[in-house]
Amino acid sequence: MQIPSKYDASQVENKWYNYWMKHNYFHSEPDEREPYTIVIPPPNVTGVLHMGHMLNNTIQDVLIRRARLLGKNACWVPGTDHASIATEAKVVAKLKEQGIDKNDLSREEFLKHAWEWTHEYGGVILEQLKKLGCSCDWERTKFTMDDDMSEAVIQVFVDLYNKGLIYRGYRMVNWDPEAKTTLSDEEVIYEEKQGQLYYLNYKIDGSDNTLTIATTRPETIFGDTAICINPNDERFTHLRGKKAIVPICNRVVPIIEDEYVDVEFGTGCLKVTPAHDENDKMLGDKHNLEVVDIFNEDASLNSYGLHYEGKDRFVVRKEIVMELEEKGFLLKTENYINKVGTSERTKAVIEPRLSDQWFLKMEELVKPAIKAVLGENPEIKLVPKKFENTYRHWMENIRDWNISRQLMWGQQIPAYYYGAGKEDFVVAENIEKALELAKQKTNNPQLTTNNLRQDKDALDTWFSSWLWPMSVFDGIRNPENDDINYYYPTNDLVTGPDILFFWVARMIIAGYKYKGEKPFNNVYLTGLVRDKQRRKMSKSLGNSPDALKLIEEYSADGVRVGLLLSSAAGNDLLFDEALCQQGKGFGNKIWNAFRLIEGWEIDKTIPQPETSKIGLEWYEAKLQKALFEIEDHFRKYRLSDALMTIYKLIMDDFSSWLLEIIKPAYQKPIDAKTHKAVIEALENNLKILHPFMPFLTEEIWQYITERTPEQALIIAKWPKAKSVNQELISEFEFASEVISGIRNIRKQKNIAFKDAVGFSVINNENIKSTFDGVIAKLGNLESIDYVTEAIEGALTFRIKANEYFIPMAGAIDVEAEIKKLTDELNYTEGFLKSVQKKLSNERFVAGAPEQVVASEKKKEADALAKIETLKASLASLDA
Repeated sequence: MQIPSKYDASQVENKWYNYWMKHNYFHSEPDEREPYTIVIPPPNVTGVLHMGHMLNNTIQDVLIRRARLLGKNACWVPGTDHASIATEAKVVAKLKEQGIDKNDLSREEFLKHAWEWTHEYGGVILEQLKKLGCSCDWERTKFTMDDDMSEAVIQVFVDLYNKGLIYRGYRMVNWDPEAKTTLSDEEVIYEEKQGQLYYLNYKIDGSDNTLTIATTRPETIFGDTAICINPNDERFTHLRGKKAIVPICNRVVPIIEDEYVDVEFGTGCLKVTPAHDENDKMLGDKHNLEVVDIFNEDASLNSYGLHYEGKDRFVVRKEIVMELEEKGFLLKTENYINKVGTSERTKAVIEPRLSDQWFLKMEELVKPAIKAVLGENPEIKLVPKKFENTYRHWMENIRDWNISRQLMWGQQIPAYYYGAGKEDFVVAENIEKALELAKQKTNNPQLTTNNLRQDKDALDTWFSSWLWPMSVFDGIRNPENDDINYYYPTNDLVTGPDILFFWVARMIIAGYKYKGEKPFNNVYLTGLVRDKQRRKMSKSLGNSPDALKLIEEYSADGVRVGLLLSSAAGNDLLFDEALCQQGKGFGNKIWNAFRLIEGWEIDKTIPQPETSKIGLEWYEAKLQKALFEIEDHFRKYRLSDALMTIYKLIMDDFSSWLLEIIKPAYQKPIDAKTHKAVIEALENNLKILHPFMPFLTEEIWQYITERTPEQALIIAKWPKAKSVNQELISEFEFASEVISGIRNIRKQKNIAFKDAVGFSVINNENIKSTFDGVIAKLGNLESIDYVTEAIEGALTFRIKANEYFIPMAGAIDVEAEIKKLTDELNYTEGFLKSVQKKLSNERFVAGAPEQVVASEKKKEADALAKIETLKASLASLDA
């Protein structure tokens, strides 16, 4: 079979991916083998492949491919998340382009458009993962809105409601005015922003006196229903029991007293807006204050905003400040930095809003999940361990989870209302069961499904994905099926630390609630992919390369290597395309090494040279040492270090040393025994490299010899680790230094490699002669003699206590060497004179900075030492 001179990834990658798919290597069914299971962090159905996906999924593919090679039943379950907020926004935008308003559609009509959008665009990212080489079990692909997945979600909701863990409550929630839905606390990102603190004067009712409050949100004065002072603040004793008049809207509100007020902040007088601040809501409940909601769902002002009705909150802020100033209510403004909550999805500024929502009680549910990670005998390991502190903080300060969203795309909450009252509802898996419950609750057998209306809200997307490790194996609906019993708990979860609470912690909570055990053994938390300036990659910055173009330019293998070479667990990766070029270059080096081996003619009649025999024994020892190191790195999730160990083994030990040791003389054949052994060594290299560079390794593997589908590299056996001959490794390390010493002298003295040279050794280190043959071959030595005294006039170098000599007779052109050394001596003496002239100038020495003078003195000392060495070398040549 003719081997191409160049490796062309564009011709190789599709070929082998299709081959793997054709022979069903990625698919898994329960059997007698040990399972190794990974569930993919389901990317948003709206998503396309970006650098974070590339890193995350490369790591998962490395782990799953290695598990296959270790003989485990490897199962990597892929899928996508319906991403309620993001997907609904995409669909709404598409409808708007078509002149359709979402609000004019029924739920069924909108969902039809949403499903059409999903079917058209939803599989893009999974197809892109195939380009990266991801060996997912595509037959098991799941989508969080699949019928069976949705059934599981609804079943869990009903179960938790029946157990008293889900409740409906009128609470202050995080409102996203762009998506027009609530968000959980964890979906709000707090950012420090430069703002203004506005000092406003409120008149005291029945008096000409005023009090001053400080606020960052003057537009909210329309919702003020009290002014609060601290009862211990002596500055305001005259205000007790009085009332104040809110500017512009002229609402008369009570002045209340509460120790909640911070006497050090602002003026010590606090405006209370119970509908738009959580702490104000608590004050309002405590003091029985009126609640005035001034915002529409898009954060424009409603009728309470008087002449500002219909205007956006930030527009009103600018305009009301001018009005307050014109009417004498604005005392002053100050710059003020405060933390502003923004939506994790839409980036809109969050509005606190009172709303009827569904909540899940977390206090008891969270306890097993805390113990599983942080207990005395933890069952789940976070890598890196530093994230345990983050996990502890979140879990020990957890609040009830707001699980309802004001969206159509998602699982509709299974609550059915039969009356106008807040408690006139039942919860059931479907409307038929709901009807039976409603009849019982109302004692009205005449009710029909026409009397029921389902809650319009959908469930938070995370409420479906928290079941992912169970629901992908149908473990909620059929808790004792073969798949869930075999594959659960899964082995490794690979994800980013930014969803440690959103997803990872919640999966742990759900796992203990519904399976009574952990959902996975280990959580490998990758870092973020950043650019060379340490900026997070994003479309808005334009610093995120096109993932598919990278693969096209550098090959999937090259990109995988480039990503992993600098990707320590939990540490951010500073991405540089040069890393991908390095990965591509590594692949080319391996290809060329293979071509070199295959280019040798094989002669079965010649014996194996001793140099080849000992070289192969040494390489086997290096491979065994590498296997132990690789295993240790994988156990500690140091995939970058594992790859670097393999990289050095192949680049340095195999390509640079072993192939040189066994290489036959020019136009001479290689013996069959050595050829067979080096092919075995190459095959072992391919096996350990395959998880990282699957395409290149399979291509070479299949070129080596004709293979059946049962002999493909993807399902080959990982090399078995044996004992390591450390003594042989240490001896070669010393020998390699000797060879490097010989090569340096040849280079320095222009001794052509074709010219054999004599070589003598004073063996003070008592080094064995095991590698003398290798030293002689790679140094082109006439012989190696062991002597007890130094050889006069020889070229020499030292390694530890050993001294090595290359007699000069016949080895170099003496006249040419004398000329070279003389020229160098003359140049150095001239350089010395110029330095000494500068140092003899008193004005220079007195006026120049100290470090400049010190630098010149060092140049003088270096030149003097070099002149002495050059003169000694010339003297030895003249002798």
